[in-house]
Amino acid sequence: MVRTILSSVGREVRGMHEAAYTLAAFALLSQLLALVRDRLLAAHFGVGHTLDVYYAAFRIPDFLFATIASLLSLYALLPVLSRLEAEHPGLIISFMRQALLIFFVGMGIVSFGIFLFAPELLRLAAPGLASDPQLVLLARILLLQPILLGLSNILANLTQLRHRFVLYSVSPLLYNTGIILGIVALYPHMGIAGLGWGVVLGALLHGLIQLPFFLEEPERHEIPLSRTFSLMKEVLMLSIPRTLSLSAGQISLFVLTALASLLSAGSISIFMFAWNLQAVPLTIIGVSYSVAAFPTLARMVAAGEHSEFSRHLFAAVRHVFFWGIPATVLIIVLRAQIVRAILGSGAFSWAATRLVAAALALLVISLLAQSLSLLIARAYYAAGQTAKPFFFGLFDVVFSVSSAVLLVGAFHASHFWRYFLEALLRVSDLPGTTVLMLALALTIGSVVECVVGLWYATRDFSLPLGPLRRLSFQSFCSAVLGGAAAYLVLALTGSFLDINTAAGILSQGVLAGLAGLIITGVMLVALGNEEIQETYAALLRRFVDTTPVVLEPTDVQT
Repeated sequence: MVRTILSSVGREVRGMHEAAYTLAAFALLSQLLALVRDRLLAAHFGVGHTLDVYYAAFRIPDFLFATIASLLSLYALLPVLSRLEAEHPGLIISFMRQALLIFFVGMGIVSFGIFLFAPELLRLAAPGLASDPQLVLLARILLLQPILLGLSNILANLTQLRHRFVLYSVSPLLYNTGIILGIVALYPHMGIAGLGWGVVLGALLHGLIQLPFFLEEPERHEIPLSRTFSLMKEVLMLSIPRTLSLSAGQISLFVLTALASLLSAGSISIFMFAWNLQAVPLTIIGVSYSVAAFPTLARMVAAGEHSEFSRHLFAAVRHVFFWGIPATVLIIVLRAQIVRAILGSGAFSWAATRLVAAALALLVISLLAQSLSLLIARAYYAAGQTAKPFFFGLFDVVFSVSSAVLLVGAFHASHFWRYFLEALLRVSDLPGTTVLMLALALTIGSVVECVVGLWYATRDFSLPLGPLRRLSFQSFCSAVLGGAAAYLVLALTGSFLDINTAAGILSQGVLAGLAGLIITGVMLVALGNEEIQETYAALLRRFVDTTPVVLEPTDVQT
């Protein structure tokens, strides 16, 4: 029975839009499960010290995953495996076994060193919480996570090589399932350590689903160790620039979390809840299109089809604009309903709802910028120019961190700036609003990275940005009218729905969201928008493409 289920999920997908929608569907399922996870965390702990400790404990393990565990990423290892399979059939299993051993030993040594010096490192990662022994305990448990996810990442190369893309897409679902089990089953018996072991369980399940297919592959020939090291060197040379790019994003989160730990209790929780919520549309729009476009872009580069490369990339850029602008407007209008419906239970108060909603509004302003940055980075990876995304990421780090320091200082020094922003976001009567400056700083960094990356992409890939002015005008006008319709429905339904209940707030948000989407769609059709016609046509077509779609843990926002 289990074997039959596993065998049925491996299927191939063709076409950028079809692949993007397929990935978006699985990304949506994963994000919905992640939202269940966050709702349970909010209900059990609210926004306070315990949840601050939980989120702060992730910073060092996540940084370890981004800097070392992702060195053997799909984007670098899969092309080498594909060539090895073509040149010497039967050698890839031997090579992967040796790669797994090398990775496990290397990560084990690094993780053990971090385990020993965890208290000192946590004084940098969360100086405001470093005195809490639970933080050290949890961070040490979570050091198993990057090891397990890294091993899963290596196994995923075979999953992708054999075109079992749906099978791999299930992995994030299992990861969040493990975390949920940690909250509901392990925490009552083990305390905060149970939360950590739930994460470890999820990381273990992430790889276990792929393990049977790896074990059933025959190892026909033994690859010489010298050949393994030669191939590993090639993989690392391809992977290091991309790993540095991932590290840049982790550095921003690392520093901002450290700053949040020095603010009022609950600041880290508020920031991370808002971050996780904005990751849902980012994953569905930005990750889906960037991942779906990557294999086709890589094939066009290999074939020397540079004009087709630019055309295909521009098509993806257009559709990111098409989805990103309306999504941003509707999320800002519906932010309170979104936060309350998803997180509003148990210990999660109305004050926490308002603060998370305000932070979400500031973060989602950068949704389009983040989505475009992901797509531009994949375009450069496909073109073999892996260093530029790293430098784009550096702009993000510099502007995010410097903006955070300056904005926090200005927030306390200037009453006008503080009262203006609090009044704009409707949180002037709440304490702990300084954390909103961290969300604004992250948005500034993302926008700067996008502007720099888009400027270089137009020059390097000959992107015709002129048509984007028409699209931006159509999308923005339609989104504003859709947002106005949603706001009107909010006001009308507030008079007869009991918005103090979960059912009432959910009904209000759904009705307003549907009204906003309908008006936005009608306006786009009335304006003759090409993208909505292409989207409709793509949804009608069958999913028949056999182009491999490469997806790995770092592509999925959790």
